[in-house]
Amino acid sequence: MSFDFAGKRVLVAGGSRGIGRSIALGFTQAGATVSACARGAEGLASLKAEGIAHVQPTDLADAGQIASWVEAAAKALGGIDVLVNNASGFGAPDTEEAWKRGIDVDVMATVRATHAALGYLRASKGCIVNTTSISGYAPSTRSPAYAAVKALVINYTASQAAMYAPDGIRVNAVAPGSIEFPGGSWERRRTDDPALYNRILAGIPFGRLGEPEEVADVVLFLASPLARWVTGQTIIVDGGQMLS
Repeated sequence: MSFDFAGKRVLVAGGSRGIGRSIALGFTQAGATVSACARGAEGLASLKAEGIAHVQPTDLADAGQIASWVEAAAKALGGIDVLVNNASGFGAPDTEEAWKRGIDVDVMATVRATHAALGYLRASKGCIVNTTSISGYAPSTRSPAYAAVKALVINYTASQAAMYAPDGIRVNAVAPGSIEFPGGSWERRRTDDPALYNRILAGIPFGRLGEPEEVADVVLFLASPLARWVTGQTIIVDGGQMLS
């Protein structure tokens, strides 16, 4: 699908690898001016080399660093039309550490980046796209903390949509299934935990795991004028994984 984001200014939180990287590159290839942040300086440098206009190393568990990135990005780009909250702490088990990581990054980074960008989004009547997960739709014994924080993001997306509709701001989310990419967790599990990998694979009707670009395309759709009457929705992008 071809999108035209010429003249649009897009911020991608958690944009250095995987889904976030594909989102940042997708918007750039569609003509947008993009700023991406993440902790990984190497991934950000690679994005810069591929045409991303602005990058800034940022610990998305740190409120001050989030505010600094949003302000620097808005200054570099001349405003904000789209905010993509994609970061995850991947805190999976039922431990204090995992819960803290999930709350700090998956939840509070979404809250904080939104608050920091809100004035700019009101000025542009822009939009927000949050990344959650199909894990947020079901209980999990393997990753209870991750599932719970992703459920929270789904709920918060709908609340944001209701709160910001009077300002002309749309808010939606994507909920990816299992996505495989170089250096990602599912690539590692293919060799480190083949039983889990093959069990997940067997549950996807199309017989493969998803690719980051397949999620990025839906994010671009939700940020585009084609979705101008869509808000408060979480779109599942999982190749039918939840059907099994």
